[in-house]
Amino acid sequence: MFKGKYKFAEKVVEIKSVNDKVQKYCAGYESENATDFSVETNEKDIENEKEITRKEYEFEGKPVPAYSDGVYESTAVYRKIAEKMPDYDSFVFHGSVIAVDGEGYLFTAKSGTGKSTHTRLWREYFGEKAVMVNDDKPIIKVTDDGVTVYGTPYNGKHRLGTNISVPLKAICILERGEKNEIVRISKSDAYAMLLQQVYRPKDALQMAKTLRLIDEMADSVRLYRLACNMDIEAAKVAYSAMKE
Repeated sequence: MFKGKYKFAEKVVEIKSVNDKVQKYCAGYESENATDFSVETNEKDIENEKEITRKEYEFEGKPVPAYSDGVYESTAVYRKIAEKMPDYDSFVFHGSVIAVDGEGYLFTAKSGTGKSTHTRLWREYFGEKAVMVNDDKPIIKVTDDGVTVYGTPYNGKHRLGTNISVPLKAICILERGEKNEIVRISKSDAYAMLLQQVYRPKDALQMAKTLRLIDEMADSVRLYRLACNMDIEAAKVAYSAMKE
C-alpha cells in the first residue's frame, strides 16, 4: 500500500493506493497539513473502472484502450474524491479552463467538439498572459464570496494545467461553426450542459448538494455559447465578449 497527502481545492486528502503511479500522478500537489479526509482504493475499485471503461467504449463502438492498472486506479481515486467534494461546497467539472489577467474562463462541450483546441488558440493569441489552469477536470468551489476554479493533477492526456486557483469569470459552451459568433445565454439555456458535464455523485444527498452548487454557480458567473472554427480569431472573439 502506498500513501501520500495532497491538497485539492483547499482540502488536504490522504490517498492510499495499490499502485505507486497514483502517488506519482499527483506530484506537485503534495501537502504536509492536517488531513481533511481520506480515500483508499483496492483491486476491486480497479476492476470496477475497467468495467466502466469497457462499457463506455463499446457503447461508442470504439476499441477498448489497454490502460495500466495504475491509470485505472488513478481514475478510481478521483472518483472517490469527487464523491466527497460537495461536502466542501465544491465539485469536479469536465472542461478546459484558462486564465488571463488572473481571471478564469471555462470552456465546456460535448466530447470531441474542441475544448482543448480552443484553449490552445487562447495560448497562441495571448502568449505568456494566458495560463492553463486545467485542461480536463478542474474543481469548482462555490461560496458567498464567488466562484473559484482550481487546477488539479487530473488535467487531461496532455497534462496541461497549473496548481493555482482563480476566480471564474465566465463559462462558455462550445459548438462547431464556420463563423465565430458568441452570444450570452440564460441559466435555463445552459443548465442541461452544466448538468451533463458535472461529476454526478451516486449518493443522493451529495447529488442534491451538487445541484444546489450548480444552480448557485450559474447565478454567479456569466454564461455564453460560442460557435467557432479552429482559427485563432475564435479566441479573440470569445475573449472580447467575455472580458466585459
